[in-house]
Amino acid sequence: MVPGLRALRTTVRAAHSLAIAALYGGSVYGVAAERLEPALVAVVGTGFFFAVLEIARAPIWVLQVRGVAVYLKIGLLLGATAWSTHAVALLSLALVVGVVTSHMPGRYRYYSLLHGRAVGHRDLG
Repeated sequence: MVPGLRALRTTVRAAHSLAIAALYGGSVYGVAAERLEPALVAVVGTGFFFAVLEIARAPIWVLQVRGVAVYLKIGLLLGATAWSTHAVALLSLALVVGVVTSHMPGRYRYYSLLHGRAVGHRDLG
């Protein structure tokens, strides 16, 4: 285990939450797309960094429901940037996927699509 990893993950998660809150709020209130670019860059950057931390911690993450949910959220984010008229709905769905995935029981969150069962949930919390 890397010293300070938990604090780093918590910090990155908080930064990611702030970034998506800014992007979502701006979309809800009709802020011009160019003014939302810094928030979009922050969402992508913090999300990427958080994914790298998770993969380094447990490479199986890419096959678990929690990792697959990230692929779905990336698709929804891409959709929101491509179809601005549907941005609020797509970002809302991405937020719901994120909240549900991160709060579901471990037997579902750590379910590996390759193994057909939860993998790694006992030691990764």
